[in-house]
Order: sequence, then structure tokens, then C-alpha cells
Amino acid sequence: MPAPERTSERPPAEGTLSERAANLIEQDILAGDLAPGSRLGIVDLVQRYEIGATPLREGLSRLMSRGLIVGIGQRGFRVAEVSRDDLADITCMRTAVEIEAVRLAILHGDAAWEAGIISALHQMRRHIERTGNEFREGAADFDRLHKGFHTALLAACGSPRMLAAHSDLYDQAYRYRRVMMGAIDSGEGFIRSHQMLADHVLARDLAAAQEMLAAHLHSTIDFVYPQAGGEQS
Repeated sequence: MPAPERTSERPPAEGTLSERAANLIEQDILAGDLAPGSRLGIVDLVQRYEIGATPLREGLSRLMSRGLIVGIGQRGFRVAEVSRDDLADITCMRTAVEIEAVRLAILHGDAAWEAGIISALHQMRRHIERTGNEFREGAADFDRLHKGFHTALLAACGSPRMLAAHSDLYDQAYRYRRVMMGAIDSGEGFIRSHQMLADHVLARDLAAAQEMLAAHLHSTIDFVYPQAGGEQS
């Protein structure tokens, strides 16, 4: 009797499945498909994503550490609520991290770092020129380019932990930023604010760069919870 044919395909490892689960849940949270405060039942998630309960729990634990979901004791998990206080806390932390990171980047950045900023800004500008005033957070290309620009400003800081904190905090502010982006009707104005920020950083004008970056980050609060106008972050 011939031996059974072997296949080179292997079932996904638990680590891979848990990462996939975290990515899928995160995408649905950021897109608003899983509403703030909604309960995340394991049985429902297994059916929704067709992933086993164990990697799903591991994926949820990853998102807890990033502030996108919260545990509710023995009852499971919920999507983190949104509020002005939450956004203010995210903004406070993001400002503290990025003000120091941009200082270090300006101190240590080389020509390749400068070129990275220029390239990131150019790509974002070209995307907006192609889409006109229809660009919106939530479109994969725009999301990648927008985050890429802000990351490029800090890329030469020399601290992987600062960059990781920036990435997590940027994502935590995403749900708020989508509301803000809905109020923006000028791609030209959006690019202008980012061009000014890049210009200060590339000129290595530390005081001006830090002041504008702080105002840039705080502007999301002004848009989502109106107080005073601000530039887009």
C-alpha cells in the first residue's frame, strides 16, 4: 500500500494566528465596525474571524496592552470607550514622547533621515493630488502615508522604544482622528500644515519644531471636541 502523500503545508502556528487575530480585531476597531464600548465575546469572535478561541484570547491580550480594548473581569473584553479625557491622555503621552524623540532626531539625524522626511511628505502630497479633497483616514493607502510621515520625523531618534510608543499612541488616536478628518475639506491646507512641520524639523530649528509639533498633536482635541481651531495631526 503506497504511503500517504505528504504536503508541505503546515497549519499556522499559534503565534501567527494570534497576530492575525489581533490585526483583524484592530482593523475592525479602528474602522468603527466594532463600536466603542461593545462587548467582545469569544464565541462571537470565533465565528466572525474563523480563528480558534486560544489565539483569539492571545490577540485580545495584545490589544489590551496597546489600549484598544479593556478587560471586564471574568466577563471578557470590551472595545475601549472614547472620551475627551481619553484623547487628552493619549495626546499628553504622545506629546511627551514625540517632543523628546524629535529633539533626538534633530540632534542625530543625517542626510538619509532628511531624505526620508522629504520622501514621505512627497508621497502624501502626490496621493492627495490624485484623490483631490476626497482623501480620508480609513483608506489604507492614506493611512500608511500619513503615519509614515509622522514616523519619518522621529526615525533618527535612536530609540526603538520611543518609536514603538509613538506607533501605539498614534493608533490609539486613530478613532478620534477619523472624526477630525471628516471636517477637513482642503487637501491643500492639510499638506501645508505638514509641510510647515517638516520645514522646521529639516531646518533643525528645535524650539520651533517642538512648538509646532505639540500644537499639531493637540489639534485633534480641538477638532473632535471643539474649543479652538488647530492644524491637522
